[in-house]
Amino acid sequence: MKPTLKLALLALALAGLPISADAHVGLGDAHGFMHGFSHPLGGLDHVLAMVAVGMFAAYLGGRALWLTPAAFFLMMGVGGALGLAGVALPFVEIGIAASVIVLGLAVALQWSLPTVAAMALVGFFAIFHGHAHGAEMPADVSGLDYALGFMLATALLHVAGIGIGLGVGRIGAQTSRLAFRASGGLMALAGVGLLTGYL
Repeated sequence: MKPTLKLALLALALAGLPISADAHVGLGDAHGFMHGFSHPLGGLDHVLAMVAVGMFAAYLGGRALWLTPAAFFLMMGVGGALGLAGVALPFVEIGIAASVIVLGLAVALQWSLPTVAAMALVGFFAIFHGHAHGAEMPADVSGLDYALGFMLATALLHVAGIGIGLGVGRIGAQTSRLAFRASGGLMALAGVGLLTGYL
């Protein structure tokens, strides 16, 4: 099976996971690693932003294919550490919703940014996502296990986005352009809904 097809199938499998519109609630009795793993998958805001990062990276291609998600991953870890340490960060929810809007537009409009600029863009928004994960860690779980869980879930969502992006890129220039515009536009609209409280 071709790697692109494998990534696309993984993306479809992840897309079928149940999500809710609010990622910032407790998830029952889940603890440690599983609680951390569930947190990014439990909210539309996180899922859309992380998949958008992967799609954006796939569109940019070259070194950006792995450096852009890596920048998000690294800076999300920084944000998570700040949240775990109790360091206040203003406008976290606004930053998360704005990330869905901006990254959705990056996909829809197929921004051709230099790799360093793409890394800076996604890294900035990753701090807000990481802070939300870290700040909401339950008091009775291992910080390390929790962090490993939400970092792994993030990586898988990036892989899903890359798989979708690479798959879309292979369906022909005109059709792929329309697919990027439609999917990115829907992401950006969802971000507006999250920002205004309609989602």
